[in-house]
Amino acid sequence: MFRSRWHYALYFYPMKAEIISIGDELLIGQTINTNAGWMGQQLNLIGAGLERVITISDSRDAILNTLKDCLNRADVVLITGGLGPTKDDITKHTLCEFFHTRLVRNAEVLARVEKFFLKRGRTMLESNRQQADLPEDCTVLPNDFGTASGMWFEKDGKIVVSLPGVPYEMKHLMEMQVIPRLKTRFSLPVIVHRTIMTQGIGESFLAEMISNWETELRNAGLSLAYLPSPGIVKLRITGKGPDKEALEKKTLEFEQRLLPLIEKFHFGFDNDLLETTLGDLLREKKLSLVTAESCTGGYIAHRITSIPGSSDYFLGSVISYSNAVKIEQLGVDSTDLNTHGAVSPEVVEQMAKGVIKKLHARCSIAVSGVAGPDGGSDEKPVGTVWIAVAFDDRVVSRKFLFEQNRERNITRSALTGMMMLRQLILGTI
Repeated sequence: MFRSRWHYALYFYPMKAEIISIGDELLIGQTINTNAGWMGQQLNLIGAGLERVITISDSRDAILNTLKDCLNRADVVLITGGLGPTKDDITKHTLCEFFHTRLVRNAEVLARVEKFFLKRGRTMLESNRQQADLPEDCTVLPNDFGTASGMWFEKDGKIVVSLPGVPYEMKHLMEMQVIPRLKTRFSLPVIVHRTIMTQGIGESFLAEMISNWETELRNAGLSLAYLPSPGIVKLRITGKGPDKEALEKKTLEFEQRLLPLIEKFHFGFDNDLLETTLGDLLREKKLSLVTAESCTGGYIAHRITSIPGSSDYFLGSVISYSNAVKIEQLGVDSTDLNTHGAVSPEVVEQMAKGVIKKLHARCSIAVSGVAGPDGGSDEKPVGTVWIAVAFDDRVVSRKFLFEQNRERNITRSALTGMMMLRQLILGTI
């Protein structure tokens, strides 16, 4: 199925938006604020300019002061959280105070709440009925997935929208109610994004490699963002203007000029996963894959098998964490282990060939390293990893020095191993 990689809206003038996330649990790190990130993505897709995300406590003063401050700058303020049935959820009452209105029981919302509890066979308390008490002067946004309604306020040409903090309820209201209303009320710019995924090259080296191309891109009125994460660097091209087709054509032209420059490191677009693109290649070539993992402890196999349909090409893995398993299950020479150590090209290449022989596959990824935080030496400090990939009778191994962080070392090892195998199959290494 074709999946479009174009994101845009219509161009006239920007809409300034801010998000207020309410919740003590967010401030103390008990809950990660994924809502704000998702909302920011949706606003960006329609061309709305998100300028601030502010997290505050469940207190009257914090809500009143922050809301007043945001409305001095923004056209639209989106609020999440504080709409539950418990006493500490004070957002509705505080919004009534701010907008000089009062709570009234909404018959339609009450009927919806009653139906919600009846359908689930649960007892309805008075606190649940109070979910139908809503500010008299707001536009109610019906919540089909929960009991807390969304609320849309307008004051002095500004818009305030209050949404529940439960992610799937908030997302439903944003998609079905808020975004369509904003698109009607505001003339929003065309914003086109094209994201190119790379692996195996650092941000600074990548910037140096494409420096001339980037200069030409910016001179053409487009912008480029480097978005690094452990093992991955995304390159996001952005264009803004009045003509969608012209922007698409221009960004596609620059993308096509970029790809030959980074061919060795490029593996996909937008939110493509390396395990998905590797899996697609294995399926296309009718190849089978196995892994031999020491320091990654099965993480490569986990990522590969997280993709639906991976049974088409993935056969299994040997978690050879100990030297005994390397010898007994993968046929690694004990003399090489004693002479060179487990973290060495001699051992990791034997692991790659041994797991192919044992599990009867055509491709393999093998990893052995010092993930940390302990176990390093002057010769092999924490972050030292040897990775070998095999395809039929060809084996390639490389040494990497990653970081001091164990989790990031495991992630980078897995991504690097998958990318190396992809390059081996494609003949770029």
